[in-house]
Amino acid sequence: MKQEEIEALQYELNIVLEALLITAGVKRNKLDEAVQNYIECIDKIEEDDKEGVDEVLEAIEYLKTHHQELFN
Repeated sequence: MKQEEIEALQYELNIVLEALLITAGVKRNKLDEAVQNYIECIDKIEEDDKEGVDEVLEAIEYLKTHHQELFN
C-alpha cells in the first residue's frame, strides 16, 4: 500500500472516530481530548477479551464513565 493511501485511510478513520464520538454524546469542542482518551483506553481494553465492535463499544462506555466532562 502506498504512503498516500495509508494517509488517506488514516484521515478517513479519524473522521469516522470523531463522528462516532459525537454520536455517543461527546461535545464538539472536546473532540481532540476525547480522541486521545479513546486511544489510551482502547490500548487497555485490547488486553480484555473484547474484540471488534464490542471493543469499540466498551471504549465508549469507559469514556462515559471515566471522562464525563467530555460529554453533553
